[in-house]
Amino acid sequence: MLDVALFLSNATRLKAVLEQGPSSHYYTPLIALLSISLLLQVVIGILLVVIARLNLNEVAKQWKLNQLNNAATALVFITVVINIFITAFGAHKSGVLAARASRHPL
Repeated sequence: MLDVALFLSNATRLKAVLEQGPSSHYYTPLIALLSISLLLQVVIGILLVVIARLNLNEVAKQWKLNQLNNAATALVFITVVINIFITAFGAHKSGVLAARASRHPL
């Protein structure tokens, strides 16, 4: 469920950056980082489904499952690092968008 929450958070941030337009600070890096993060999250999700479908009890598949698990772990680590940079660059609503959002909270 945390992966879904992170995915939705990144999608919301991407929307906020796109609404602010190219005039905002760090527009290009944020678009790139958010896109990479979203792509990695989709790849991780697919990888985890593949891992779940393979039978761990079959000795012949254990090495492959171990490699897939290591790849998933590495991709999760990379995604965390990318999201740290996204947070550091600060993709938040500002100006008119923030005022409109504060008047109509969820």
